[in-house]
Amino acid sequence: MATDPTQQQQQLAIILGPDPTHFETLISHLMSSSNDQRSQAEALFNLCKQAHPDALLLKLLHVLQSSTRPESRTMAVILLRRQLTHDDSFLWPRLTPNTQSTLKSLLLSSLQSESSKSMSKKLCDTISELASSVLPENQWPELLPFMFQCVTSDNPKLQESALLIFAQLAHYIGETLVPHLTTLHEVFFRCLSTSAKSADVRIAALGASVNFIQCLTSAAERDRFQDLLPLMMQTLTEALNCGQEATAQEALELLIELAGTEPRFLRRQLVDVVGSMLQIAEAESLEEGTRHLAIEFVITLAEARERAPGMMRKLPQFIQRLFAILMNMLLDIEDEPEWHAADTENEDAGETSNYGFGQECLDRLSISLGGNTIVPVASEVFPAFLAAPEWKKHHAAHIALAQIAEVITVMIKNLEQVVSMVLNSFQDPHPRVRWAAINAVGQLSTDLGPELQVQYHQRVLPALAGAMDDFQNPRVQAHAASAVLNFSENCTPDILTPYLDGIVSKLLVLLQNGKQMVQEGALTALASVADSSQEQFQKYYDAVMPYLKAILINANDKSNRMLRAKSMECISLVGMAVGKDKFRDDAKQIMEVLMSLQGSQMEADDPTTSYMLQAWARLCKCLGQDFLPYMNVVMPSLLQSAQLKPDVTITSADSDAGIDEDDDSIEMITVGDKRIGIRTSVLEEKATACNMLCCYADELKEGFFPWIDQVAPTLVPLLKFYFHEEVRKAAVSSMPELLRSAKLAVEKGLAQGHNESYIKQLSDYIIPALVEALHKEPEVEICASILDALKECVQISGALLDENQVRCIVDEIKQVVTASSSRKQERAERAKAEDFGAEEGELLKEENNHVGSEII
Repeated sequence: MATDPTQQQQQLAIILGPDPTHFETLISHLMSSSNDQRSQAEALFNLCKQAHPDALLLKLLHVLQSSTRPESRTMAVILLRRQLTHDDSFLWPRLTPNTQSTLKSLLLSSLQSESSKSMSKKLCDTISELASSVLPENQWPELLPFMFQCVTSDNPKLQESALLIFAQLAHYIGETLVPHLTTLHEVFFRCLSTSAKSADVRIAALGASVNFIQCLTSAAERDRFQDLLPLMMQTLTEALNCGQEATAQEALELLIELAGTEPRFLRRQLVDVVGSMLQIAEAESLEEGTRHLAIEFVITLAEARERAPGMMRKLPQFIQRLFAILMNMLLDIEDEPEWHAADTENEDAGETSNYGFGQECLDRLSISLGGNTIVPVASEVFPAFLAAPEWKKHHAAHIALAQIAEVITVMIKNLEQVVSMVLNSFQDPHPRVRWAAINAVGQLSTDLGPELQVQYHQRVLPALAGAMDDFQNPRVQAHAASAVLNFSENCTPDILTPYLDGIVSKLLVLLQNGKQMVQEGALTALASVADSSQEQFQKYYDAVMPYLKAILINANDKSNRMLRAKSMECISLVGMAVGKDKFRDDAKQIMEVLMSLQGSQMEADDPTTSYMLQAWARLCKCLGQDFLPYMNVVMPSLLQSAQLKPDVTITSADSDAGIDEDDDSIEMITVGDKRIGIRTSVLEEKATACNMLCCYADELKEGFFPWIDQVAPTLVPLLKFYFHEEVRKAAVSSMPELLRSAKLAVEKGLAQGHNESYIKQLSDYIIPALVEALHKEPEVEICASILDALKECVQISGALLDENQVRCIVDEIKQVVTASSSRKQERAERAKAEDFGAEEGELLKEENNHVGSEII
């Protein structure tokens, strides 16, 4: 592309000139696989946008209407929609009235003449984008008459297009259409009925109906559309009867949306609707995806308890049917040899998507309905499954028990029966059943503790110890060790102590086992047992520590990085449990190994980094002021982790490329027309580092003073609406610790020449930031933490605060106390917008350099 302004203008004149081939060439270059060619085309396109917006949009319309190349027409309509999307690049206000009028007219005429279904949908999207911006100001009076004309015509294609636009605009023009409720009802009724010959029209009518019903503000208005519900359901059944499962799945997704947002609309016909959904879920001839969506509908309805309290509980017969369906899904599992030979506990060979979905839904259903509803149903099903000859049914009963354990506190009175049921299966001949029973014990230990530990330690702990002897099945051994962790976390030392000899000796045997998965489980269990038994663990220290140090020193291969990381965790927790005097002799050697690792080059996905951050902090708690000599080694990498920028991938919201949505390590959020993938491991490392900084400041007090000038500028900016809650929490907790460290250092003469004025400067930096964070923070729990931090900071600063600062603090607290829930929501939205514009907005700018221009 030319860089001289005169040459650029000449290029633009050619591109936007009378010969349409030049502009179409530009469009084709925007789709080029060559980065250079695409970048040059994007630069030219942006120049056109800046200098000649009218000509650019009319050219795009010309390509859309006249080009013989389908790919050019598709690109033209996408680009056109981008320019008419209401964001920072919205071109509409810059167009002349004549161009605006021409565009509106040509868009509607293009929709009428378009023969391609795909292009018609894209045109509907473009018209909807523009209309959502200009209709509220009544700048497109022709649109609604046009839509009514199309939807009442005999042309199925135009009917579908008008309904698609109605669906997209419902939230913008819902109030505008209230005077037309009778007409709309007639239109939707006619388009949903079987007299509408086109299935596409019926599904479009379903989408429009669902969206419009959600926009109606009064129950009376919604009631006028009640008679549409049988026709809406009929759209689904017709699609299934015709074998059109893709259409049926689209209908189900729309009905799920309705169930989540307006469950009361379904109340009068609930029995018929839920019955139909369960019938679909039970139909083995249907695709798995269709059956899953039918289940999702019922679960969504159960979860909408705030909008429709107790609605699903009134249908006990359906709850029993749904529970049976989910239990049968858990039978969709095979005993694959890979499961037995797995190297990690997380490997799930033999499990299907049906099995995974059944697990997830049992969890969601139990939480939404509560223990009083779900336990009686489960109590009828589990005994029959456990009495059956098939190992899969035994397995399913224990997996289901683990999924609903969170809500079965009502079973505390009958805990004997539950514990006996699970422990009996520790002797099941099938290893996957034994694994599932151990898994259930682990979950029950977490969810029903500490009652379970108090009442049944004499049965559960020996059973877990026995399971660790199953050398033929390392998966079972490893899981038994993991369950010891769950059990001991809710244990007091007096309960655990009588069993320590047997448990520790067995865990030491497992540490020497060749299977890494078993070793990792043993390390985690040892760490938990030490943490729970505290000084009682001193008896075992001399036997345990040599093994732990050997693993830490020798686990150097990439394949056993997690083993090394878990040994750090175990060593640091054992050190904290036994205390500085017992740990002192080994501490120096361990510190040297950690310092060596700290200085080595580690890969981005190495778990050692995160585990080491936490291990250093525990060792600091154990050694206290004796840890100070190591701080120069610890702090650089800790600050580096605390200052990490999110690992972000940004694409267009409707792009299929750029982000792997199946990657569990990536969290997806959508901002405007951008889809943002954030790698959560980076955020977790940042949050861990921020928590560790708080821990060091708290533990070392005045000894932390040398690092305050680096830590405060790192943490104070994170007080505001940084999008990761754990980061904000850690930053808030750190503020009084930093001030306290500075004050103690000055008072004890350890502040390297600094005096009270330094405390004043730090106080003036921290306290206003906390006040501002309180103003922006949307989470009530974090608001409470900010108030606690403010209280401590005020107490520490004392007379150093001036009158204006005190008034500002009091005024903001008054606002928080009197703020309504709606104001709270406004604050949350404003904070998100402001701070995404600050930090994440900068990320957007940076990332756009990598993912292409924002026009795509």
